[in-house]
Formats: sequence, C-alpha cells, structure tokens
Amino acid sequence: MRFLNKSKKSVNTIKLINEAIDILESVGIPIANKTERNLERMAMAFLAVANVTSEWTQATGKQNLKTRDIINFHNTYLEENISSGSYDEVRRKDLKLLVLAGLIVNSAENMNAATNDPTRGYSLESDFMALIKQYQSPHWHNALDHYLTGKVSLKNQLARERDIEKIPVTFSTGENFELSSGSHNILQKCIIEEFLPRYGKGSQVLYLGDTANKLLYVDEAQLKLLNFFELSHDKLPDIIAYHAHNNWLYLIEAVHSSGAINEARLLELKKLTESCTADIVYVTAFLNRIEFKKWITDIAWETEVWIADNPDHLIHFNGDKFLGPY
Repeated sequence: MRFLNKSKKSVNTIKLINEAIDILESVGIPIANKTERNLERMAMAFLAVANVTSEWTQATGKQNLKTRDIINFHNTYLEENISSGSYDEVRRKDLKLLVLAGLIVNSAENMNAATNDPTRGYSLESDFMALIKQYQSPHWHNALDHYLTGKVSLKNQLARERDIEKIPVTFSTGENFELSSGSHNILQKCIIEEFLPRYGKGSQVLYLGDTANKLLYVDEAQLKLLNFFELSHDKLPDIIAYHAHNNWLYLIEAVHSSGAINEARLLELKKLTESCTADIVYVTAFLNRIEFKKWITDIAWETEVWIADNPDHLIHFNGDKFLGPY
C-alpha cells in the first residue's frame, strides 16, 4: 500500500492518510483516475469526519461536521495550511464521492434543506463507522466482506453508467466495437456506418481512435503492407480506411471541436504518407452544417467534406474529380 509519493509530510501522517485511502478503495471508491493531491484531500476529509488522528479502533466520528470544521481538522492534525475560505471546494470535490457512495451522510435539521443550509453537516454512515473500527484488526477482512454483501460499489455503479453511455459501432465486416460517449465519437460512428458504405463501399477500416483509447482498433499488418507511417505517431487522423480495388486510402478527420484538414494539416499528412503505396483521399467530416460553417474557411483544397446529417452528399473542394486522390 503506497498511494502518496510526493508528500513532504511526516511519516506518521502519510501512513494515516494512506490507510484512509486503502479503506476507501476497499469499499469501492474509484481512485484510479485521481491525482495524488485529490486522493490526499479526499482521504483527509474522510479522516476529519471519522475523527481519526492515530488508531482506527479509536475512531469516534463527528456528528454534523461543517466544512470549515473539516478544514480546521486538516490544519490541526494533518499538517495542512488550507484557507478557511476553501470550504466550498471541500464540499464539491473532497466529499463528493464519499457522499455519493453513502459512506458520509450530509444531513440537516430540515430534510428538504438547501445545499448551503447552515444546519447542514457531515457524519459517517453508522455501518461504515462500525467497519472502520475493525481496520487492521484480525477481523477486518470478515467485517469488510459482511459490509460489502448486497452492496453495489460506487466504482461499479459508475462503470455501469459508462457502459450504458458507450456508442456501439459496427464495421462492414460485422465486427462490433464500443466507443466512449460524446459528440466526437457519435460522428465517428456515422463515418463508419454511413459515409464508408456510401463513398467507400467495400472499404476496410484499418484504424479507429477513441477519445478514451487512441488505438481502439488497428490493423497493423495491412497498414505496414501499404507502407503507412508509424502508428505511434501523434499525428494520426481519426479514422483510416482502405479500398483495395481502387487502392485508395481514406484519411478521415471527425471534427467536433478541432481537427479539420486545413492546408497545414494537409501538408503534414502528405509528408507523413510520402512512402505510402496507396492513393490518398482526405476527408473532413462534420455532424451538421452548423459545425461545418464554423470551419469552412479552414478547409484545404483538394479535400472532401462530408456532413453526417446530409449523408447522401459530398462537398468537393476544387479539382476535376468529384471524389478521388490527388
């Protein structure tokens, strides 16, 4: 167990905070994507509400502890020097997951009290309070198993929500993939399922990036056969597809907030594909014409534009071909 690596606090304080993080991870609080400082702040808020300064068996818990009291606990016992004006950050950031998981209860004299009601305060949930007293004792693992029985951890709840929000994508080969949620990936789905069947029928997707996984799908063998540039390069387009009959390689940018193929991007892609044995088709895709209008002055000549809500039409920027490599 080693969560804090950068802290300059005393050994005993670091040990106590690491123990707090260990408990929170054990009951299913997601910690993987948190910075070390965010982890430390969350653990310290937990320690304050639990009123633990040394031994877990001596945890007494505080009833209706206010956020300013939490800051005072940090400064008194955990070697911090946090401004009393940071109370809202404690509520919005440090305590957020713990309250969401039900480990800490945010209660007030009035059940319908507003978030900033002065009678509102934080207390440890009673079963969780009983559990933490067993930490590092011979009974800890049995107590933890009993506590977790029948519960769905916050980590699993959030993972489930992410799965529900995922965007399914089906390649022409019948292969299925899932993209993370967001407008950019909705557009990528449209490109694969709507653009390619219309303007690259029979094309094979060789690369698909995801906002959460840059190398979601890669056909490295085929790309190497085409002498394509290194996949580790940070200048990859969003989607690469290959039409074997025409020997056309589609380099497609899905534009939501950035990434249109402008003159500089076109020159960059041309240099990167100098050794490629396929002819290149450059495509910039948008979800709708409103998005396209934002970028119209940036689009490079000799490239194609496709708009997802008008899927049966292409906009060709100059040249004597409607669609083709140059």
